[in-house]
Amino acid sequence: MLETMDLSRRLTREEYVCNLLRYQLQLRALAYQLYVQKRTLVVVCEGWDAGGKGGSIKRVTEKLDPRGYEVFSIAAPKGEDGTHHYLWRFWRRLKPPDEKQIIIFDRSWYGRVMVERIEGFCAEAEWKRAYREINEFERQLVDFGMIVTKFWIHISPEEQLRRFEARRDTPYKAWKLTEEDWRNRAKWDAYAEAVNDMLLRTSTATAPWTIVEGNDKWSARVKTLRTLVEVLGKELDYQPVEPPVAGVQSEDTDEAKRARKGKKKGKKKKKGRGKKEK
Repeated sequence: MLETMDLSRRLTREEYVCNLLRYQLQLRALAYQLYVQKRTLVVVCEGWDAGGKGGSIKRVTEKLDPRGYEVFSIAAPKGEDGTHHYLWRFWRRLKPPDEKQIIIFDRSWYGRVMVERIEGFCAEAEWKRAYREINEFERQLVDFGMIVTKFWIHISPEEQLRRFEARRDTPYKAWKLTEEDWRNRAKWDAYAEAVNDMLLRTSTATAPWTIVEGNDKWSARVKTLRTLVEVLGKELDYQPVEPPVAGVQSEDTDEAKRARKGKKKGKKKKKGRGKKEK
């Protein structure tokens, strides 16, 4: 399944800035509808190491009311979490819509059929049984009225290596790269097999997977936002207003500011060359 993905998709800076702002504004309107309709959105973000999960989550939450969402970064279970069934720590993090309307998991219960499977942290019978347990868990959430969206951000091994090396060579990013990342990379084929099994066996009508082509970070972020807008629009029976182009460009984000700054620099350089020639 992963082999069929087109990782050559690219967006220009102008396409990225305009579409990013467009879907962020629409998502903000839909997030308010979640509050009005007393519904909860559960977002699962999975993907390769250095795939861009954190960057996508940042853009998803950038325009949202911070009182209405919460992000959980999931690592190996510790303390009380490690003494219960692996799904328990996720159940306990779910909150009613009066408290939080959007719950985002940066890695999730799918560690059972990926990391724990590959690293031998659970028996074969346990991770094989987990496919059914996970499908039932997600079905219960949906039957209760929650909306479940799941994203797998896919990059090529070559792109992952490029990002690893960039992190290693950039002092303020070096902390993101660990020995465990390199060990996991050495097991790429085993993880790819586990991911394909996971996608095939847990993409259901109630909680389907969305595979995001992640070699181009801009394209990945826009696709993630667009998917959330489409899913919420359908589930809530509410279509947010299409922001006018002028209104979209008036919204300030880091990307918009950089784009405008780049244009100004280009104009100044051109003007300077004219004076010199004169």
